Amino acid sequence: MGLTIAQKIIKNHLISGEMKVGEEIALRIDQTLTQDATGTMAYLEFEAIGIPRVRTELSVAYIDHNTLQSGFENADDHRYIQSVAKKFGLRFSRPGNGICHQVHLERFGRPGKTLIGSDSHTPTGGGIGMLAMGAGGLDVAVAMGGGAYYITMPKMYLVRLSGKLSPWVSAKDVSLEILRILSVKGGVGAIIEWGGEGIKTLTVPQRATITNMGTELGATTSIFPSDEVTREFLRAQGREEDYVPLASDPDAEYDRIIDIDLSSLKPLLACPHSPDNIKTAEELSKTKVDQVCIGSCTNSSLADLLKVAAILKGKTIAEGVSLSVSPGSRQVLTMLSECGALADILSSGARLLECACGPCIGMGFSPNSAGVSLRTFNRNFEGRSGTKDGQVYLVSPEVAAASALTGYITDPRTLGEEPTVILPKEFRIDDSAVLLPADEEEAKNLEILRGPNIKPFPETRPLTDAIEAPLTLKVGDNITTDHIMPAGAKILPYRSNIPYLSKFCFAVCDESFAERAKANGASIIVGGTNYGQGSSREHAALVPLYLGVRAVVAKSFARIHAANLINAGIIPFTFKNEADYDRLTQGDSLVIDSLFNALKTGEATLKNQTTGEEIALACSFTERQIDILKAGGLLPYTRG
Repeated sequence: MGLTIAQKIIKNHLISGEMKVGEEIALRIDQTLTQDATGTMAYLEFEAIGIPRVRTELSVAYIDHNTLQSGFENADDHRYIQSVAKKFGLRFSRPGNGICHQVHLERFGRPGKTLIGSDSHTPTGGGIGMLAMGAGGLDVAVAMGGGAYYITMPKMYLVRLSGKLSPWVSAKDVSLEILRILSVKGGVGAIIEWGGEGIKTLTVPQRATITNMGTELGATTSIFPSDEVTREFLRAQGREEDYVPLASDPDAEYDRIIDIDLSSLKPLLACPHSPDNIKTAEELSKTKVDQVCIGSCTNSSLADLLKVAAILKGKTIAEGVSLSVSPGSRQVLTMLSECGALADILSSGARLLECACGPCIGMGFSPNSAGVSLRTFNRNFEGRSGTKDGQVYLVSPEVAAASALTGYITDPRTLGEEPTVILPKEFRIDDSAVLLPADEEEAKNLEILRGPNIKPFPETRPLTDAIEAPLTLKVGDNITTDHIMPAGAKILPYRSNIPYLSKFCFAVCDESFAERAKANGASIIVGGTNYGQGSSREHAALVPLYLGVRAVVAKSFARIHAANLINAGIIPFTFKNEADYDRLTQGDSLVIDSLFNALKTGEATLKNQTTGEEIALACSFTERQIDILKAGGLLPYTRG
C-alpha cells in the first residue's frame, strides 16, 4: 500500500511508535515558531528545562500579537523574548516584520519538513508541503530542546478538487465550503490532504489560506503536495534551493474522500458565532455592514491585497463603514507601496494597520456595539473581536472589499468583471528585521532581560489517588479557548502573568468563576462536545491549573487542548454515556477516586456526593501521558 504525503513525512521523522491510527507516535521536529502572546511562557518553560541552546534546524520567535504598547507589559515581553532568542540560538522577527505564519511561509518554510508552533494556525505551512502543527508552548519548548513531539497517529482524509474557481470566488470560499461539509469538529483526529486536478489552479497563497482554515475543522493539520506551483513560489522568494517535490503515492489509501468541484462554488460567509455557520453572500445581501477588516494570517498575502486594491481603485468606501487593512508582512507592505496599490487602498478611505494580527485577536479595531463586522479572518467566536455583542462574519477579501464599497453584505459577482491580478516573478527580499542569535561563546555571557510583569510558571502538584472537589463550572458544547482564556487588548498583555490573568478565566461564560474556583481550592469542570476548540494557547490549561482545577469531564475534547491539559497535570475525562452530562449540576460535590488504577484501565467512576449517583467515565492515556499526569505535568516530568 502506498503512502499519503503526511504519512511520508511522518515516516521520515518517526522516532518511536507505529503508524497505526490511534497509536501514539513520537516525531522529530525540524522547525519551531512562537508568537509573543504564547512565546513568553514557552521560553520560561524552555529556561526551566535547563538546556543551553536550541537543537532544532531552525527556531524563530515572532512578535505579532501584542504589538499595542499601551503600557510597559508588552514591551517588556518583547525585550525578554529578544534576549532569550539571542542567548539560546533562535532567530527573532521584530515587531512590524509581520505575522508569524505569513513570514514563515515566505522566508523559512520548507517542503517535507516538520514544524510545530505555539499557535493553532501553524498548519498554514501545509500550503508548501510541510507537516505543520499547532501545539502548546510547553510542547514547543521540549521540541526546541531536541525532544520528540507526540501525537496520536491521525486518520487520513483526502479532499479531491476538480475544476477551477469562477471569477470572484476565492480560496476562502473553499475553506468555508469544507467547514460547511465537515463542521468545526469534523476534522478531529485527521490530517486533511488536498489533491485532485483542481489544485494545479491554486497558488501557494491560496493553498496557505486553505491549510490555515483547516485548523477550524479541528484537524491535526492540512497539507498540499509540493509541486511546480510550490517551486515557482520558492523561486520568487529567492529560495528555489529549498524546493523538494512531494506527492502521495497513486495507491495511497484514505479513510475518507471528499469531492469538491471548484467551479460550483459561490462567495460564502461564516455567520456569527462559528466558522461553520455558512451562508452564501446572495442570502445575506440585505445585511447592513458597520465595519470591514482585511488581513490576518488567513488573507493578508500580496495576492489578496493586490486584489483588494484593484477592487477599491478609484472608489470610496460607504459612508457608514470603517475599513481596516493589515498587510501580513513587511514584504507585502513594501511591495504594495512600491507598485502603487497601497495608494489605491488608502484613497478609498481605508485605515492602514501595522503588519500584525491586530483585530483578529481583539488587539484594537473592535466594532461598535452590536456592530456587523466582516473579517477576512479565521475565527468569529463570540466576544473575540473585543466587543461582546459584535456580529462577526468571516469572508473572502473579495466579499470584504465589495461590501465596504456598498455598505451591505455584497456578492462581488454583482460588481461586473473581476479585476486581473498578476503576481511578480520575484518578491522583494529584505530580512533585516529578522535578528540572528549570538554564537555559542558570546551567548554564555548574555543576560536574560525580565520585566516585573513576567511571573514564574504556576506551581504544579503530583497526582494523588483521589480528587474530591466541587463542580465549579458547567458549560456547553464547542467551548473555545477564547471562552476559557479570552484574548483582546485588555487581557493579552498579562499572558506572562498567570496570577493576574486568572481573574479573566471563563469570564465570557461566568464572571464569578475565577473567584469561586480560587476560594474552593480544588475544582472540577464539566463541558460538552469539542471542549477547548480554537487556539493552541496553553494558558487555557495553565490558568485553570493555577486556580486549582484538577479534572475536566467533557463529552469530547479538541486535540491541542486535551494535550495542554495533560501537560498541565489536569486530567481530561470523557463521559462513557454522553447523556450523563445532564445528571450533573454546577455546585455538586464530586469525587473521583482510584485514579492510578483508572489511568491504566481507562475507566473511572465519578461519585456525586450531592445526589448519591455514580457516573461512568472514560479516559485513554499512553504510559508516557500517565507518567506526565503522575508527575504533575510535562515540565516536572521533563526535568525528572
